[in-house]
Amino acid sequence: MIAILQRVKTAEVLIQNQQYNAIEKGLLILLGVSKGDTENDINYLINKIIKLRIFNDQNNKMNLSISDINGDIMVVSQFTLLANIKKGMRPSFINSAEPNLAEKLYDLFIGRLNDTGLNIKTGKFGSMMDICLVNNGPATFILDSKN
Repeated sequence: MIAILQRVKTAEVLIQNQQYNAIEKGLLILLGVSKGDTENDINYLINKIIKLRIFNDQNNKMNLSISDINGDIMVVSQFTLLANIKKGMRPSFINSAEPNLAEKLYDLFIGRLNDTGLNIKTGKFGSMMDICLVNNGPATFILDSKN
């Protein structure tokens, strides 16, 4: 399971040019579910995301977590994170989980985030979405539950 974390001032999901969801200061998480992912991958990522100190403290040092700042989180499914582009010029998605399993694990990931008490918003699984964000920093982090 791969999660791209972007520290944002704001983030918004648009579907068919209509706002679907939006957040203020916090994290935009792009989540890719791969073949073989389980609840263990979810647990690893949730624990890391909630405790990762990537927000600035009063001394402008990355020393605070999303929990410390009581920030918002937007989770958007993105199977293209699992693209294999080593061979040829067209991406292969053979490493992506089958859509039904991916959606189940995506929903479980969101449920576990909801258990943290933070404000959680989502995109719409399987939909064509436009994502608008103001990346704060910029600060972007890659988490892979397999590494």
